[in-house]
Amino acid sequence: MELVQKFFEEIIKFLGNLYPSMKNINTLIGTLFSIFVYYKVVYFIVGIFWTRKFSKAKINHKYGIVIAARNEETVIGNLIDSIKKQDYPKELLTIFVVADNCTDKTAEIVRKKGGVCYERKDLLHRTKGYALEFLFSKIEKDYGIESFEGYFVFDADNLLKEDYISRMNDAFDSGEKIITSYRHSKNFDENWISSTYAIHWLRSIRTGHRARSVFHLATNIQGTGFLIANEILKNGWHYTSLTEDRALTVDSVANGYQITYQDEAIFYDEQPTNLKIALRQRLRWSKGHLLAFIETSPKLFRNIFFGRKYSKNKIIYNKFYLNILDSLRYRFASYDILMLTIPFSVINLVRWLLISVFLYANYSYLNGICDINLFAGSTYLAKFLRNFTSIKLNVPSGIESLLMGLLIAIWLRIFYRIASYFEHIFEAVYVFIIERKRIKKMSLGKKILYSFTWPIFDIIGRYTTYIAIFKKVEWKAIPHTSKITIDDLNKS
Repeated sequence: MELVQKFFEEIIKFLGNLYPSMKNINTLIGTLFSIFVYYKVVYFIVGIFWTRKFSKAKINHKYGIVIAARNEETVIGNLIDSIKKQDYPKELLTIFVVADNCTDKTAEIVRKKGGVCYERKDLLHRTKGYALEFLFSKIEKDYGIESFEGYFVFDADNLLKEDYISRMNDAFDSGEKIITSYRHSKNFDENWISSTYAIHWLRSIRTGHRARSVFHLATNIQGTGFLIANEILKNGWHYTSLTEDRALTVDSVANGYQITYQDEAIFYDEQPTNLKIALRQRLRWSKGHLLAFIETSPKLFRNIFFGRKYSKNKIIYNKFYLNILDSLRYRFASYDILMLTIPFSVINLVRWLLISVFLYANYSYLNGICDINLFAGSTYLAKFLRNFTSIKLNVPSGIESLLMGLLIAIWLRIFYRIASYFEHIFEAVYVFIIERKRIKKMSLGKKILYSFTWPIFDIIGRYTTYIAIFKKVEWKAIPHTSKITIDDLNKS
């Protein structure tokens, strides 16, 4: 027994002595991570004031509009109606819908309203990506992909502002190959769950899309509401993972394509209002993002160092300095999207468990706990509380100190998250102020409520990412029940 005890004490001693050096390494890693993404401060500032503007198009281009629908009889007709109300030549638009494993009247409604509908029955391959793969293969067979210069991709619950396609055509006519747009919400103020999604899309616009468009960098596709040139689809659509948008984003950037943003093209999206459905969707997103990182991040990492050497979309300018500038821009775009795909929350969790919890507990066993402030940390809440009180713990070395070290590590993490929660409330306040002209009118009480509930969106994302590491996730359709039309939105 004494031998076993001595063995464990030696292990604890070894691990405890590792803590000081590992703590320094952990601090260095955290500092490097902060440096890696600090450029996003520039994005935030630029996003307040500027976005890329496009001149009016000289040519009206011919487009196919593709929609993947799974039992969407409630909403698909309203989307088609909003497409037909566009101020764009109707003869240049063709609506294609894949009624994907539908058991309702989706196909019947599409055909009645003049859309081309293909019905798909495949219960083994159920993601939206597989549905789009099927739809594009049918378009290639019956029309030819090159019959249309570009393709809009929408979800069945979307609605388009009357000048949406005209504004996207402006960007396409300027030479852009992949364009995303302003994602608004049909049901922003339906409840606190829908409001978190709505704020998230607007935050993405202000802290990412706008600045990237100004610098001619690649931004990220977010599910729906984008336009893609036919040349990218000449070999078909092959993005069939749980998050086809993330796969498309990373693959496009890796192959040398720029994804730009058109702020003047506005479409509306229905947000989940049921917590169970929202959690299911967020878990799918998290799993898809992890898989996208594993599958495609090596290409982005390669491009940071080699530029367009391995890119399919090679661009060569007449002047040497323009090639240098393009190479630098492309390398940074690859770096930027890589930073977007890296699962920092998972890496930080591992760092915390290994060093701040496990090694620190062993260190405490050896050295005891001396003057540990329960309100330690760099958050505003921690600094505020330290001005009024100072609760410090002192525990002698031994098993009691080891257990207390575990509790302190967990408490400080919880305290940090509480403080971060309150700090993130100001993101919603910022969105409500900066986007006030575009957000529908709602009471001050709702704005205050939604500002306080907004941080839950990122909390859910963090924990669904942890779960997604271990859980097998299958694609399931998100039900859409809103009967709101584009006319209703125009009146509000």
